[in-house]
Amino acid sequence: MELLRRETVGGFLLVAAAVIAIVMANTPLADVYEKLRDARIGYAPWHLELALGQWASDGLLAIFFFLVGLELKREIVAGQLRSMRTAIVPVFAAIGGVVAPAVIYLAVNWGRDGVQGWAIPTATDIAFAVAVLAVVGRGLPAALRLFLLTLAVVDDLIAIAIIAVVYTEQVKPVPLLAAIVPIAMFAVLAHRWAHWFSERRGAAWAVLLPLGILAWALVHASGIHATIAGVVLGFMIPVRKGGAGLAEEFEHRFRPISTGFAVPAFAFLSAGVTVGGLTGLANTFTDPIALGVLLGLVVGKPIGILTATWLTVRYTSSQLDPSVRWGDLTEPVKISV
Repeated sequence: MELLRRETVGGFLLVAAAVIAIVMANTPLADVYEKLRDARIGYAPWHLELALGQWASDGLLAIFFFLVGLELKREIVAGQLRSMRTAIVPVFAAIGGVVAPAVIYLAVNWGRDGVQGWAIPTATDIAFAVAVLAVVGRGLPAALRLFLLTLAVVDDLIAIAIIAVVYTEQVKPVPLLAAIVPIAMFAVLAHRWAHWFSERRGAAWAVLLPLGILAWALVHASGIHATIAGVVLGFMIPVRKGGAGLAEEFEHRFRPISTGFAVPAFAFLSAGVTVGGLTGLANTFTDPIALGVLLGLVVGKPIGILTATWLTVRYTSSQLDPSVRWGDLTEPVKISV
């Protein structure tokens, strides 16, 4: 268990799972892989009959996002993000990382049928980014990881806002509002009996987990990517200043589940894409939609993040963490695309 609490181990497991998926998807095992990924399980009347790939990306990944929420909450309350001058930098960087890819995609597809897909290249795959950073960035400052986490969560929140405003038919307000009830109950119980949940390991599974699952199901039913429920629930856990609290206890307790199972399973069930050979590569550079997404991610994302970061530090009172150098920022930016 202690081994699975190391980020480097989790990163290697994720990369290994992704490589296995890609190999299977491009060999005679492709049919086996596709049948496994597309196998549907769940309770249909509650709109929860999903493919295993969906369960991994919407369900298992919520565990990872719960831990992200715990970590960000701790940093905001008692860590490096206590200072607004430091915390605001990755927020504006995320905005720049959304705007630039969208502009590039629109420029490539303006006047074409695919123009409405401008939001596709704006998202950051936080699970892959953090895991790869753990593998290749072991010598980098811890503040870089926090920068990436904050940036990616804000990126997801912006994506939700885009869906709500631009793709309004996809968002159902009733289940979204209903999710407030279990989330509020989760928060009240976590704060009121934090010591009890910390001392008795089974208490969280019996009391908080059902509320968390209900909140996740309602957010999923609303049409919003349900992993955001994990972040919100993570923020509901109390953080104790100057000592270990329930947030630290939960992070220690649930990290092996995320590292050893949830994130590798997500990687395996989502990374199995068909390479397509030279023909597929040629289509990428000739199809306007594919080209817009590619340029938006590879060119627009790093330009947007770095430019917004520089403008924020240059023209406001905000500042980068002292341990982060400008040259270091190129690493998480490259990984995040």
